[in-house]
Amino acid sequence: MKDRAYAKINLSLDVFNVREDGYHDILSVMLPIDFYDELEIRTAEKDEFICNRSFIRYNEKNSIYKMISLVKERYGIEDHHRIVLKKVIPTQAGLGGGTADAASTLRILQKMYDLSLSRDEIIDLCVKVGADVPFNYFNTPSVVSGIGDGIAPFSLKKQYCVLLVKPRSGVSTREAYETLDMGVCDHPDIEALKKALENGDSIHGLLGNSLEQPALVLNKDIRRIKEKLESYKTGEVLMSGSGSTVFCIGEDEEEILKIYEDLKGCRDYLRFTKTLNLK
Repeated sequence: MKDRAYAKINLSLDVFNVREDGYHDILSVMLPIDFYDELEIRTAEKDEFICNRSFIRYNEKNSIYKMISLVKERYGIEDHHRIVLKKVIPTQAGLGGGTADAASTLRILQKMYDLSLSRDEIIDLCVKVGADVPFNYFNTPSVVSGIGDGIAPFSLKKQYCVLLVKPRSGVSTREAYETLDMGVCDHPDIEALKKALENGDSIHGLLGNSLEQPALVLNKDIRRIKEKLESYKTGEVLMSGSGSTVFCIGEDEEEILKIYEDLKGCRDYLRFTKTLNLK
């Protein structure tokens, strides 16, 4: 069976509390974007993993491996699998590539084995693999809370154009959280942004990301890209997740495409896409 693993952007991210278990509580407005990996899983005589990116290994650190192992153990599945991954979403980008692959894996396994999972069971499985996996599973604009286990969907009034710009170097999520200073980082108004998106109002000045503060310390290219995108004075500019991708989002496709064309040939990764609403 085949499935698309859609990337995401954090249109706003507030990190505001360190829990007793060491995890951070977050509130985030997350949007799926029309940009995806392709995953195929079939039963086989032995386990096999094929990927177009040679640096991606199939081991206990791989999100697909984690999800398959978890589902097999919980539901008594003994089959071997042939897994083919066409990897398009860049790694260490803040775009949820690995977590999207895990979510896609669960969707496929549900169909393959006719698993009648409740919403709570789905979220429980997903959050055990990664904080963004529950959002990636449902693939709808949402306010995400807790450690990623709170998913409150909403509908976008408009579709937005998105330009992704990622430097060659990434940002370690672990290092970003370790470097985070919650006293000086941004704490955006999540509810105000959600309402603006639902009503189709201006989102100007409503975006923010607590993790930009540590990422700007850890990766100097993020500041360079952000300042360059802001110089065009078109759309809203923000880093997604823990980085290192910076995006420019706006309603005017022609203006966003002009930036894309202007930046072609630079050393950074570029991708033009749009927000996705699968409802």
